[in-house]
Amino acid sequence: MTPELASQGTERLCRLAPVIPVLVVEDVAHAAPLAKALIAGGLPVLEVTLRTPAALEVIQEMSQVEGGYVGAGTLLSKADVSAARQAGATFGVSPGATDSLLYACEEEDLPLLPGAATASEVMRLFERGYRVQKFFPAEANGGVAALKAIGAPLPQVKFCPTGGVSLSNAPAYLALSNTLCVGGSWVAPKQFVLEENWQAISDLAHDASRLLRG
Repeated sequence: MTPELASQGTERLCRLAPVIPVLVVEDVAHAAPLAKALIAGGLPVLEVTLRTPAALEVIQEMSQVEGGYVGAGTLLSKADVSAARQAGATFGVSPGATDSLLYACEEEDLPLLPGAATASEVMRLFERGYRVQKFFPAEANGGVAALKAIGAPLPQVKFCPTGGVSLSNAPAYLALSNTLCVGGSWVAPKQFVLEENWQAISDLAHDASRLLRG
């Protein structure tokens, strides 16, 4: 898969809803009901971070839930990409971008949302063909003001800002012309997951799905 085709795939996903839930799931038993709750609330694109031993199994379980698009987050290596693909991930997300990681995703035909934090990183990815990127960590790198500033000379690149994004500041990001959606964990609080309060999570997802984009 070429970077151009990868960007087309990630752009389609990013346009499906204003928020992509960023999920850290420790118990496989929570995978399917969590996915169903988020999808029912209007958030069909789900990022499962590879930060727990159960992550790949969670991706496998969530990928079988109707109406969802499940991706693997925190991709760091070629091995991560291969494992995520085998588990059923339909896209990948990385905190940054290395040549080996980009090549791996291209070889595995896995659409990637690569992370960038500076204008030089954005330009390098854009030069390679990635016109949809993840701005990470968003708040630590200047937040809305920084992303707006990057967009002035690089309007061709669109972003999904992640990292410190919440219900309170998401609207400001979404109002930017270079923001397609945001990534956030607030729609699936750890306590709600542990309590298996799927209705509360679905309600949070519903509120997030109604956020307006500029």
